[in-house]
Amino acid sequence: MLSVKNLSKSFNGLYILEDFNLTVPKNGFTVLIGPSGCGKSTLFDLLTGVVEIDRGDIFLFGERVPHLREKAAYMQQKDLLLPWFSMMDNALLPARITGEDIDQSREQALALFERLGIGGFENYMPGEISGGMRQRCALVRTLMFERDLVLLDEPLSALDAITRRSLQSLLLMLQKDFNKSILMITHDIEEALLLADELLVLTSPPMRIREQFTFDDEKPRNVSDSRLIEIKEYVLSQLQKDMKDEPV
Repeated sequence: MLSVKNLSKSFNGLYILEDFNLTVPKNGFTVLIGPSGCGKSTLFDLLTGVVEIDRGDIFLFGERVPHLREKAAYMQQKDLLLPWFSMMDNALLPARITGEDIDQSREQALALFERLGIGGFENYMPGEISGGMRQRCALVRTLMFERDLVLLDEPLSALDAITRRSLQSLLLMLQKDFNKSILMITHDIEEALLLADELLVLTSPPMRIREQFTFDDEKPRNVSDSRLIEIKEYVLSQLQKDMKDEPV
Protein backbone atom coordinates (compact mmCIF):
# COMPACT_ATOMS: atom_id res chain seq x y z
CA MET A 1 0.00 0.00 0.00
CA LEU A 2 2.69 2.47 1.06
CA SER A 3 6.21 2.32 -0.31
CA VAL A 4 9.06 4.66 0.60
CA LYS A 5 12.15 4.48 -1.60
CA ASN A 6 15.57 6.02 -0.93
CA LEU A 7 14.13 8.72 1.33
CA SER A 8 16.83 11.13 2.53
CA LYS A 9 16.87 14.18 4.76
CA SER A 10 19.73 16.11 6.30
CA PHE A 11 19.90 19.02 8.72
CA ASN A 12 23.03 21.18 8.82
CA GLY A 13 24.91 18.62 6.75
CA LEU A 14 23.99 15.68 9.02
CA TYR A 15 21.80 12.97 7.49
CA ILE A 16 18.90 11.91 9.70
CA LEU A 17 17.65 9.55 6.98
CA GLU A 18 19.72 8.44 4.01
CA ASP A 19 18.31 6.15 1.31
CA PHE A 20 15.67 4.87 3.73
CA ASN A 21 13.25 2.25 2.37
CA LEU A 22 9.97 1.08 3.85
CA THR A 23 6.90 -0.87 2.76
CA VAL A 24 3.54 -1.03 4.56
CA PRO A 25 1.20 -3.71 3.18
CA LYS A 26 -2.52 -3.17 2.81
CA ASN A 27 -4.34 -3.92 6.08
CA GLY A 28 -0.98 -4.46 7.77
CA PHE A 29 0.11 -3.18 11.16
CA THR A 30 3.75 -2.06 10.88
CA VAL A 31 5.50 -0.80 14.02
CA LEU A 32 8.73 1.21 14.15
CA ILE A 33 10.93 1.15 17.23
CA GLY A 34 14.34 2.73 17.61
CA PRO A 35 16.55 4.81 19.89
CA SER A 36 15.47 8.33 20.81
CA GLY A 37 16.43 10.85 18.17
CA CYS A 38 16.99 8.25 15.46
CA GLY A 39 14.63 9.96 13.00
CA LYS A 40 11.24 8.28 13.51
CA SER A 41 9.29 11.52 13.92
CA THR A 42 11.30 13.11 11.11
CA LEU A 43 10.11 10.27 8.89
CA PHE A 44 6.49 11.12 9.73
CA ASP A 45 7.19 14.82 9.11
CA LEU A 46 8.50 13.89 5.66
CA LEU A 47 5.57 11.60 4.93
CA THR A 48 3.02 14.24 5.88
CA GLY A 49 4.77 17.08 4.08
CA VAL A 50 5.61 19.04 7.22
CA VAL A 51 9.30 18.87 6.24
CA GLU A 52 10.55 18.89 2.65
CA ILE A 53 12.24 15.75 1.34
CA ASP A 54 15.82 16.12 0.11
CA ARG A 55 15.48 13.16 -2.20
CA GLY A 56 13.53 9.94 -2.52
CA ASP A 57 10.01 8.91 -3.43
CA ILE A 58 6.73 8.08 -1.71
CA PHE A 59 4.28 5.75 -3.43
CA LEU A 60 0.70 5.12 -2.33
CA PHE A 61 -1.12 2.27 -4.10
CA GLY A 62 1.69 2.36 -6.66
CA GLU A 63 1.21 6.05 -7.46
CA ARG A 64 4.01 8.48 -6.72
CA VAL A 65 2.83 11.26 -4.38
CA PRO A 66 4.71 14.26 -2.92
CA HIS A 67 3.37 13.54 0.57
CA LEU A 68 0.47 11.93 2.43
CA ARG A 69 -1.01 15.10 3.88
CA GLU A 70 -4.49 14.59 2.44
CA LYS A 71 -4.17 10.86 1.91
CA ALA A 72 -3.51 9.48 5.41
CA ALA A 73 -5.00 10.06 8.85
CA TYR A 74 -2.45 11.12 11.45
CA MET A 75 -2.79 10.62 15.20
CA GLN A 76 -0.08 12.02 17.43
CA GLN A 77 1.11 11.53 21.01
CA LYS A 78 -0.97 14.44 22.27
CA ASP A 79 -4.68 14.31 21.58
CA LEU A 80 -4.63 17.89 20.21
CA LEU A 81 -8.33 18.40 20.97
CA LEU A 82 -9.41 22.01 20.77
CA PRO A 83 -10.28 22.95 24.38
CA TRP A 84 -13.05 25.36 23.36
CA PHE A 85 -14.85 22.67 21.33
CA SER A 86 -16.97 19.87 22.76
CA MET A 87 -15.93 16.27 22.18
CA MET A 88 -18.43 16.02 19.34
CA ASP A 89 -17.30 19.26 17.71
CA ASN A 90 -13.71 18.02 17.86
CA ALA A 91 -14.75 14.75 16.23
CA LEU A 92 -16.56 16.63 13.46
CA LEU A 93 -13.53 18.71 12.48
CA PRO A 94 -12.63 16.37 9.57
CA ALA A 95 -16.16 16.68 8.18
CA ARG A 96 -15.98 20.48 8.36
CA ILE A 97 -12.54 20.51 6.73
CA THR A 98 -13.60 18.25 3.85
CA GLY A 99 -17.06 19.79 3.44
CA GLU A 100 -19.01 16.64 4.32
CA ASP A 101 -22.67 16.75 5.35
CA ILE A 102 -22.55 17.61 9.07
CA ASP A 103 -25.80 15.88 10.06
CA GLN A 104 -24.74 12.65 8.38
CA SER A 105 -21.25 12.93 9.87
CA ARG A 106 -22.74 13.51 13.32
CA GLU A 107 -24.62 10.21 13.09
CA GLN A 108 -21.40 8.48 12.05
CA ALA A 109 -19.51 10.10 14.94
CA LEU A 110 -22.19 9.09 17.45
CA ALA A 111 -21.84 5.47 16.35
CA LEU A 112 -18.07 5.69 16.77
CA PHE A 113 -18.41 7.27 20.23
CA GLU A 114 -20.49 4.25 21.25
CA ARG A 115 -18.12 1.79 19.59
CA LEU A 116 -15.08 3.26 21.35
CA GLY A 117 -16.73 3.36 24.76
CA ILE A 118 -17.33 7.11 25.17
CA GLY A 119 -21.01 7.27 24.29
CA GLY A 120 -22.80 9.89 26.37
CA PHE A 121 -19.76 12.17 26.58
CA GLU A 122 -20.27 13.88 23.23
CA ASN A 123 -21.14 17.26 24.79
CA TYR A 124 -18.35 17.26 27.39
CA MET A 125 -15.42 19.61 26.99
CA PRO A 126 -11.89 18.11 26.78
CA GLY A 127 -10.97 19.63 30.15
CA GLU A 128 -13.81 17.75 31.82
CA ILE A 129 -12.70 14.22 30.96
CA SER A 130 -9.70 11.92 31.47
CA GLY A 131 -6.69 11.60 29.20
CA GLY A 132 -7.81 8.18 28.05
CA MET A 133 -11.23 9.49 27.03
CA ARG A 134 -9.63 12.41 25.19
CA GLN A 135 -7.44 9.97 23.27
CA ARG A 136 -10.50 7.90 22.39
CA CYS A 137 -12.08 11.08 21.02
CA ALA A 138 -8.91 11.73 19.04
CA LEU A 139 -9.27 8.22 17.64
CA VAL A 140 -12.86 8.97 16.61
CA ARG A 141 -11.60 12.10 14.86
CA THR A 142 -8.92 10.04 13.10
CA LEU A 143 -11.53 7.59 11.84
CA MET A 144 -13.74 10.45 10.64
CA PHE A 145 -11.09 11.31 8.04
CA GLU A 146 -11.94 7.96 6.39
CA ARG A 147 -8.40 7.34 5.15
CA ASP A 148 -7.17 3.84 4.40
CA LEU A 149 -3.74 4.57 5.87
CA VAL A 150 -3.29 5.68 9.49
CA LEU A 151 -0.05 7.09 10.92
CA LEU A 152 0.29 6.76 14.69
CA ASP A 153 3.10 8.64 16.45
CA GLU A 154 3.25 7.20 19.98
CA PRO A 155 -0.49 7.81 20.52
CA LEU A 156 -0.61 6.03 23.90
CA SER A 157 2.68 7.05 25.50
CA ALA A 158 1.17 9.75 27.74
CA LEU A 159 -1.35 7.36 29.32
CA ASP A 160 -1.16 5.21 32.44
CA ALA A 161 -0.56 1.48 32.01
CA ILE A 162 -4.16 0.36 32.56
CA THR A 163 -5.66 2.93 30.20
CA ARG A 164 -2.93 2.20 27.68
CA ARG A 165 -3.72 -1.49 27.61
CA SER A 166 -7.42 -0.85 27.00
CA LEU A 167 -6.64 1.51 24.13
CA GLN A 168 -4.25 -0.96 22.52
CA SER A 169 -7.28 -3.13 21.78
CA LEU A 170 -8.86 -0.15 20.01
CA LEU A 171 -5.80 0.20 17.80
CA LEU A 172 -6.21 -3.43 16.80
CA MET A 173 -9.85 -2.61 16.03
CA LEU A 174 -8.63 -0.02 13.52
CA GLN A 175 -6.97 -2.75 11.54
CA LYS A 176 -9.45 -5.59 11.94
CA ASP A 177 -12.87 -3.93 11.95
CA PHE A 178 -12.15 -0.76 9.97
CA ASN A 179 -9.70 -2.30 7.48
CA LYS A 180 -7.00 0.28 8.08
CA SER A 181 -3.34 -0.04 7.18
CA ILE A 182 -1.28 1.24 10.10
CA LEU A 183 2.24 2.61 10.48
CA MET A 184 3.01 3.24 14.13
CA ILE A 185 5.93 4.63 16.14
CA THR A 186 6.44 3.45 19.71
CA HIS A 187 9.17 3.31 22.35
CA ASP A 188 7.41 0.46 24.15
CA ILE A 189 8.73 -2.91 22.96
CA GLU A 190 5.93 -4.86 24.66
CA GLU A 191 3.34 -2.68 22.93
CA ALA A 192 5.08 -3.33 19.61
CA LEU A 193 5.05 -7.09 20.18
CA LEU A 194 1.37 -7.02 21.11
CA LEU A 195 0.24 -5.08 18.05
CA ALA A 196 2.64 -5.54 15.15
CA ASP A 197 2.31 -7.74 12.10
CA GLU A 198 5.76 -6.45 11.24
CA LEU A 199 8.23 -4.92 13.68
CA LEU A 200 11.06 -2.83 12.28
CA VAL A 201 13.98 -2.09 14.60
CA LEU A 202 15.77 1.11 13.56
CA THR A 203 19.34 2.34 13.93
CA SER A 204 20.72 5.65 15.11
CA PRO A 205 21.08 8.32 12.38
CA PRO A 206 21.27 7.99 9.53
CA MET A 207 18.21 5.87 10.29
CA ARG A 208 18.04 2.45 8.69
CA ILE A 209 16.22 -0.78 9.39
CA ARG A 210 18.47 -2.92 11.59
CA GLU A 211 16.15 -5.90 12.04
CA GLN A 212 12.75 -6.96 10.76
CA PHE A 213 10.41 -9.34 12.59
CA THR A 214 7.22 -10.69 11.04
CA PHE A 215 4.35 -12.17 13.04
CA ASP A 216 1.40 -14.11 11.64
CA ASP A 217 -0.21 -15.35 14.85
CA GLU A 218 -3.49 -14.05 16.24
CA LYS A 219 -3.55 -10.79 18.20
CA PRO A 220 -3.46 -9.61 20.91
CA ARG A 221 -0.54 -11.78 21.89
CA ASN A 222 0.74 -12.99 25.23
CA VAL A 223 4.04 -11.19 25.86
CA SER A 224 5.09 -14.05 28.14
CA ASP A 225 5.44 -16.27 25.07
CA SER A 226 9.04 -17.55 24.92
CA ARG A 227 9.64 -16.34 21.36
CA LEU A 228 8.40 -12.84 22.20
CA ILE A 229 10.54 -12.71 25.33
CA GLU A 230 13.57 -13.63 23.24
CA ILE A 231 12.79 -10.92 20.66
CA LYS A 232 12.16 -8.37 23.40
CA GLU A 233 15.51 -9.03 25.05
CA TYR A 234 17.33 -8.87 21.73
CA VAL A 235 15.68 -5.61 20.67
CA LEU A 236 16.35 -4.00 24.05
CA SER A 237 20.02 -5.01 23.85
CA GLN A 238 20.31 -3.43 20.40
CA LEU A 239 18.64 -0.21 21.52
CA GLN A 240 20.88 -0.01 24.58
CA LYS A 241 23.93 -0.56 22.38
CA ASP A 242 22.87 2.36 20.16
CA MET A 243 22.47 4.58 23.22
CA LYS A 244 25.99 3.71 24.41
CA ASP A 245 27.42 4.43 20.97
CA GLU A 246 25.91 7.94 20.82
CA PRO A 247 28.50 10.75 21.18
CA VAL A 248 28.47 12.63 24.49
